[in-house]
Amino acid sequence: MHQLFHFLNLNIIWFILVGILFTGYAILDGFDFGVGILHLFVKKDEDRRILLNSIGPVWDGNEVWLVTGGGALFAAFPGAYATVFSGFYDAFMLLLAALIFRAVAIEFRSKEPGKAWRRSWDIAFSVASFLAALLIGVAMGNITRGIPLDSQGDFTGTFLGLLNPYSLLLGVMVVALFAMHGAIFLVLKTEGELQATIKSWVPRLIAIFLLLFLAFNIATFFECPDLVAVMLTRPYGFIILGLDIVAAISIGLMTAKGYEFGSFLMSALTMVLLMAVLGISYFPHIVMSMPNPGNSLTIYNCASSHKTLAYMFIIAVIGVPIVLAYTVSIYWIFRGKTRLGHVGY
Repeated sequence: MHQLFHFLNLNIIWFILVGILFTGYAILDGFDFGVGILHLFVKKDEDRRILLNSIGPVWDGNEVWLVTGGGALFAAFPGAYATVFSGFYDAFMLLLAALIFRAVAIEFRSKEPGKAWRRSWDIAFSVASFLAALLIGVAMGNITRGIPLDSQGDFTGTFLGLLNPYSLLLGVMVVALFAMHGAIFLVLKTEGELQATIKSWVPRLIAIFLLLFLAFNIATFFECPDLVAVMLTRPYGFIILGLDIVAAISIGLMTAKGYEFGSFLMSALTMVLLMAVLGISYFPHIVMSMPNPGNSLTIYNCASSHKTLAYMFIIAVIGVPIVLAYTVSIYWIFRGKTRLGHVGY
């Protein structure tokens, strides 16, 4: 076993594994956020309950991927974890507040029949979902663009500095992506008049996402020249980007032909390929420093010891399949259309 770990590049393996975990979170909790973003556009109380019950069995399990991804980042690259969580402290506190209010809204909304009570929690659920999606996108935008780091790898910027146009553009794009992803998921889970209403939203949400996706890619060429330069040395990255564009366009084609599950898969694939492009252009960095690239954190200068990575790899080999098995089983058990019964939200 020791000889095997000696030949494995565990730093690269953990870079890929952390990326997979956060991608899984984006796909699974992404449609949860999307359902929340769209929640207020549904007017009937019964329909809003159906939306809540469509994600009811899975939303808290989906967040396991965030916890697992954060734990993996802490274990494998503690220097990057410390820099990101201290530098983005204010933003992450806002994100945590949004996640808390979202969870409380889901659980409390249907506990009382009063209109004011339910309306208040509806607003909390929708606003929290929108804010969480926006903040995740803004955080990713700053990571992509690069953040100011000193020679010790410590963040030297400000909270307002994180709200730059490029990162806000990605934040809005993520909101549109999650709203589209959530609408496609709801088409799978609803039926009748409610499904027809949501179906009518999907083409517009796809169009909004594609426009923002195009704008973001154009902005990246101007705002992130270092990443573009890396991509030029790795032409396979442009192949992945091309496939990502094809997958994004295929969402609309699948939807138009009535392939609901295929549309959902294409939406998920778009996220996978988008994260793959980021990983290809970003490697071997974990946190890029801007405007001083020499202060960047890489998978080598902020990683745990080789022994720690090896032990954590053993734990991951055991734990990740358990998380996957749990996720698959829950989605299998609660497959099919969502209907209101004597239990539920």
